[in-house]
Amino acid sequence: MSIQFEEIGRRLRAYRMGKNLSADDIAAHLGISRAAVYRLEKGEIVKIQILESISKFLDVSLPSLLGVGVEYYSNALSFFERMRQLEEKSLHLLGNFSPVSSLLLSPDYMVALRVMLIEAISDTVADREKAIAAIDKILDLLNERRESAMRRRVPIVSIVGSQDIERFLLLGLVGRFDLPAAVVAERRAAARKEIERLCATIEHQPIGTQIGIVEGQPPSQTFQIYEREQDSAVTLSPYRLGDQPNVSSGIAIVTTAPEAVRHFKETLDAQWAGAKKGAEGAAMLRRILDRTAAVDAGSGD
Repeated sequence: MSIQFEEIGRRLRAYRMGKNLSADDIAAHLGISRAAVYRLEKGEIVKIQILESISKFLDVSLPSLLGVGVEYYSNALSFFERMRQLEEKSLHLLGNFSPVSSLLLSPDYMVALRVMLIEAISDTVADREKAIAAIDKILDLLNERRESAMRRRVPIVSIVGSQDIERFLLLGLVGRFDLPAAVVAERRAAARKEIERLCATIEHQPIGTQIGIVEGQPPSQTFQIYEREQDSAVTLSPYRLGDQPNVSSGIAIVTTAPEAVRHFKETLDAQWAGAKKGAEGAAMLRRILDRTAAVDAGSGD
């Protein structure tokens, strides 16, 4: 039961962060101290009435807060916080990413991602500064998540689609398509550096990192499986951190339903069986690099 309550507290924190609410805001609503809110988020929950009050305040269903069935996240900050929480307790991470897991990309990429996300802000957004502040919160959380995963050295199995990689290289690290040609060329060069780094990672196969390249396009929906001691979980996300990044729209889901975990693991196993690994995987990526380099050369004539 303590583990179950701890998970409820973790979900509470994720939903609170997504609403941009502080512990003081929750405390004022409930009529309790801030310290009591932090205890709630640690899993020290004793009354269902408190959860009912919190769920109404956060506009989240009580079943979602309890983790019964499926958790829904319409806010990227909430979802990435939930991912971070799940990864903290995971023994293995397995996933299908587009184009590559952000945990495998370089620190330089995370700097470029900020530029891309700001470029992607719609001209119709009323408060641009607020939108940039929201992006910075998400990036702070993503960097914290990366540091935690590196520190714990959680084994990662990542499926990468060759078409996703090719699109990533052709588009470059851009958040919109009306950039000057010289800027696009720089962004394509930055994308090449990331894939060249990925090639080196596949060739050297560092302990705990397994990457498989799937010919063509794997299932378009990005998902990740978290294998944990007590149970496992699956996340499905519309949020993109690669080419044409998106952290502003879509609904992500989290489930620990055993049948869902089983189906996704079976899908990943099937993809892994046909994926190119090691030297073969790196050779496939280098062919894509050569092919896209030829396109870049042609466009520069």
